[in-house]
Amino acid sequence: MSRVAKNPISIPDGVSLSVDSNVVNVKGKLGEMSFELLSTTSLEVSDNTATVKYDEDSKESTALAGTSRALINNMVIGVSSGFEKKLELKGVGYRAKASGKLLELTLGFSHPVKYQLPEVVSVETPSQTEVVLKSFDKQALGQAAAEIRAFRPPEPYKGKGVKYADENIRRKEAKKAAGGA
Repeated sequence: MSRVAKNPISIPDGVSLSVDSNVVNVKGKLGEMSFELLSTTSLEVSDNTATVKYDEDSKESTALAGTSRALINNMVIGVSSGFEKKLELKGVGYRAKASGKLLELTLGFSHPVKYQLPEVVSVETPSQTEVVLKSFDKQALGQAAAEIRAFRPPEPYKGKGVKYADENIRRKEAKKAAGGA
């Protein structure tokens, strides 16, 4: 029994959801996405809700029904309101500058880091130390944010690096000098 899959997916106004031979298509004001269901699962669409139907006797179907429901729900939310991730740069001289689909980062290396964003992800830099990524595709957005963070992950002593805005960095105490004779 999948508790997640039993929850219905609410479909807001302006979003159309259709199923063609196990392929779910979702269209909204921000974009268009598709997802292929397993042969053991199906999607039942009524007025403003959709429900994932699956074979409760099959372990594989039960295990993946909740995942399918979550992915379809993320697609519906993405094409209607979109997703956003905020990154912060901490450190002396750390800066970010966006120009189109190119993000140029100065992270203390001998050269600036240039990151080409995926087509479905857009970037804004409200200040030199803030980066805001937006997209209707949650997976592509998270992947782009993780790749940007990986250029200079936050270190535990001073907290310098690229971190998510809501991320909490566990700080370590600095090493003490050994007292001698």
